[in-house]
Amino acid sequence: MNFTKQQFKSELKDYAVITLGSVVYALAWTFFLLPYHIVSGGVTGLSAIVFYATGIPLQYTYFGINAILLVFALKIIGFRFMTKTIYATFMLSFMLSFTQTLVADENGNLIKLMGEGNDFMSLLIGSIMLGVALAVVFLNNGSTGGTDIIAACINKYKPISLGRVLITVDLCIIGSCLFIPAFGELFQRAQMVVFGLCTMVVMNFMLDYVMNARRESVQFLIFSKKYNEIAKAIGTETSHGITLLDGQGWYSGQETKVLCILTRKRESVAIFRIIKTIDPDAFVSQSSVIGVYGKGFDAIKVKAKKTEENKPA
Repeated sequence: MNFTKQQFKSELKDYAVITLGSVVYALAWTFFLLPYHIVSGGVTGLSAIVFYATGIPLQYTYFGINAILLVFALKIIGFRFMTKTIYATFMLSFMLSFTQTLVADENGNLIKLMGEGNDFMSLLIGSIMLGVALAVVFLNNGSTGGTDIIAACINKYKPISLGRVLITVDLCIIGSCLFIPAFGELFQRAQMVVFGLCTMVVMNFMLDYVMNARRESVQFLIFSKKYNEIAKAIGTETSHGITLLDGQGWYSGQETKVLCILTRKRESVAIFRIIKTIDPDAFVSQSSVIGVYGKGFDAIKVKAKKTEENKPA
């Protein structure tokens, strides 16, 4: 497959940011969750449960489970769509191993950086870091593997949402703590489950918050006599498509041109700067939109209805 220079830079950026996300994810686990025996969902959470019960290092279980899932997923989803997931799996396995050496004492035990009795504070910090790390990876077309792979495979053949599959699997993983005697009395095991559920809620909240903030879109309506210059500048500097609308002033009766632009909220400052440079007196309306779908934005993920022509005989 031949890559253009721009595509190569984009791919390189994706891998660099996925690496950063893997580092933050590993730090969250080894610095704030593992020392306090806090569980979570996903393959990493399952690996943590195995670590607490048997002492098998987290990274070994994580890599082993993901390797098995990846083998099955490659046949179903295909290698092309799994390259970044494979990279993230190897990177995260390495980082989980490396970061544990940073907080281990002479006996190999993980140090509680927040001190004794600060389990919930450590949970909050770790969960926030996990959510941010996952959002960073997802926003750059990556995945940490694990239950994401299971969800993607099921979603390909069954009309079940990815979120429902992930929540179901995570609840089963966290709930399994109740049936492991090594975790202590029933009250202690129940406490682990409650902490695990709190971790899942905070992590998912941060994941949604970061992803929605990053993907939030806005609509510009620009009224200016210099609409042609503004349109050319925006099209050149931001590569955004622009729609030219016909308008008419109700009181003056004068015809005017209106520029309509849909863009990410993070690009708003650049748009305003262009407008102010060309026409400081331009009248500009900016409004938030619930969702924008199509080229350059989010994909439409609902399934299209089968037409009579496409129905099997």
